Amino acid sequence: MAATSAGRVLTLCKQFQSVFRISSTINPQHSALSLTKCQSHIYRQKSSLVAPSWHSHICPVGQSRALHTTISRRGLEEFFDLPENWGETAVKSGAPWAAKQLRAKSNEDLHKLWYVLLKEKNMLLTIEQEARRQRVQMPSPERVKKIERSLIRLETVVKERENALRLLQTGQERGRPGAWRRNVFGQIFWYRFREHVIPWYMNTRYKRKKFYTPKFVEPHVRLRIEKHLRAKIRKASLEKRKLGKIKEKFPLMKASS
Repeated sequence: MAATSAGRVLTLCKQFQSVFRISSTINPQHSALSLTKCQSHIYRQKSSLVAPSWHSHICPVGQSRALHTTISRRGLEEFFDLPENWGETAVKSGAPWAAKQLRAKSNEDLHKLWYVLLKEKNMLLTIEQEARRQRVQMPSPERVKKIERSLIRLETVVKERENALRLLQTGQERGRPGAWRRNVFGQIFWYRFREHVIPWYMNTRYKRKKFYTPKFVEPHVRLRIEKHLRAKIRKASLEKRKLGKIKEKFPLMKASS
């Protein structure tokens, strides 16, 4: 009995040794493929609902990525100023972007600059709200106005390019075509054209609009213009008298002016 048991142990050891030798010579990619095939075969035996096409979609492990990395981004720190500016009463900032500088840039650069300025504006508004909450003075509050001026000028430059391109392509000055018209009260306004299903001479809704001024309204139009001119002159004279009173109190302003 002892001899037979010892012989069985020896045969088992030899089998294990041969298995380890074979597994060390096999390519890891083929071994992983055989492992997945074996697992899919076992899963097919356990579940009868698995389609037989699963076996053809097995891919080796070497072609998949075990680790996926993305671009590192900052968190809520982007809504606050740099740490070296914390606690400072004044923060250095440059001048706002001029329209001449923006006209020299390409459309791609303007697109990027718009989002940079918008991100800076959000950061400054966050600092302003935090300063109000703590009841302290915001450091260099003029930065918000500089950003707003830069955004307005950038938008103006973009509109100039759109208008120039539209003039070249369609010959229209505005994005939506229209015409200057006069209403029944004698006021001139810009009427924007609209698309209708039926022609204008068959459209009863369009015919109800009166783009003319009756003759009995013309005297009232002149009176309205006269009233506007008198209000303008009255305002100018009031400013002149106000400036004269200030000069009487402060005579040194005459020499400076």
